[in-house]
Amino acid sequence: MKCKYLKLLVILFGQLLTIMDIFIINVSIPSIQRDLHASNGEMQFMIAAYLIGFASLLITGGRLGDLYGRKKIYMIGLIAFMISSIACGLSAGAGQLVISRFVQGISAAMMAPQVLSMIQILFSDHQERTKAMGWYGITIGIGTVLGQFLGGYFSSLTMMNEPWRLIFLMNIPICLPAVFLTLKLLDESKISVKQSFDAVGVLILSAGLFCATYALTMSEHDGLHFKNVSLMIVSGGILFTFIKNQKKRIQNERSYLIDFELFRYKNFNLGIIAVSFFFIMLDSYFYILSLFFQDGLKISPLEAGEIIVFQGLGFILASFISVKFILRYGKKALMAGLIFIIVVLILQLFLFRMQTGFPVFCLLLFLHGLGIGSIIPSLANIALSGMSDKLIGNASGVYNTLQQIAAIIGIVAVGNVFYYFLGSKPAIHNYRNAFSVALLINIFCLIFVMIYIFKVPDHVLPEMRRRK
Repeated sequence: MKCKYLKLLVILFGQLLTIMDIFIINVSIPSIQRDLHASNGEMQFMIAAYLIGFASLLITGGRLGDLYGRKKIYMIGLIAFMISSIACGLSAGAGQLVISRFVQGISAAMMAPQVLSMIQILFSDHQERTKAMGWYGITIGIGTVLGQFLGGYFSSLTMMNEPWRLIFLMNIPICLPAVFLTLKLLDESKISVKQSFDAVGVLILSAGLFCATYALTMSEHDGLHFKNVSLMIVSGGILFTFIKNQKKRIQNERSYLIDFELFRYKNFNLGIIAVSFFFIMLDSYFYILSLFFQDGLKISPLEAGEIIVFQGLGFILASFISVKFILRYGKKALMAGLIFIIVVLILQLFLFRMQTGFPVFCLLLFLHGLGIGSIIPSLANIALSGMSDKLIGNASGVYNTLQQIAAIIGIVAVGNVFYYFLGSKPAIHNYRNAFSVALLINIFCLIFVMIYIFKVPDHVLPEMRRRK
């Protein structure tokens, strides 16, 4: 048992790095821009590059793990992540940092699907797997908190020039032991049937996802510009071509990238729809909260970061506690968690419209984190439950890809609604109105999550029978 959880710790190193480096750059943007003399457009690409590389190749990363070994691809991802982090930390200019961040995102895409796949394979027992997914959720919470905290901490150091470089170079002491322990402890797993790699499928899918993620990410700042709309249309055409190509290859018994058999699993379909609505809510919430705090309420970035840390602490605590409730009450615990988040958002809807103090902000964000932490680990568990070893890597890649795309859609769609209600001459009451409307959209998203969780078969998250 101890050996299993030691292996889990090694697997979760990759998840920690992936999440931490999504958030760690945000607080450091002003100092990076100043030191590298970067334009606003270059800074925009710097943030987007990681997400574009990450979302575009998650499915490919999952398929590579299926065919060539999950341990092998995970380790390659770790090494590439370390090298690209060094390149980020030593970047002499904005262009080099953008390219290095893109490669870093691709490296993360090689790791992330293997994390979920190896957890599902390592823990076959329902109770053990639920506990393992609880630790998966804790890792997401720690990565979120650490990313925001360390980004601000390193950027504010005065003992050296350009201290922001440490936010990338700190990955070295994490990656080195992770690579060593991966070699020593993890077992190799892959599908038993020998298949060749569908390189053509990778090119078509990656092009389609690249266009989609690029257009969505740029729309966050440019709005529905003609270029972004055109790219979305092009992306739709490429992805339609990809689906036709894959179905034809499967019919002709040739190598393929996505096995559409995984969409025959009811719990997988319910899980990916639920996680999509959930991350539309979650990432848009963080985005509008940052705008509301800093631009509307004029809270300093440091103080805003301190408040959001309470959200992360609630997330981590809930990930510990929720495992017992999930094992005892099954999907009823998830429904209760979703209702709890809705109640917290309604409280924010009223209290954030008043002259609310720092302690109240911290409490409401902590409660929000408790709700979020009780849900996220189980969404992946639902989607991948009962999946065969042959499909697990494919399913993990699709799950992670849809999660990332949903997050970007949430930021763009809800962000545009926020700006619409904010108006051209924003005052504090405009910010409060815009924030309220965005929260209402978040609540509707959570209602959709509840509908799809309700449809999940009881055997996926079974209740423990109480002893009489």
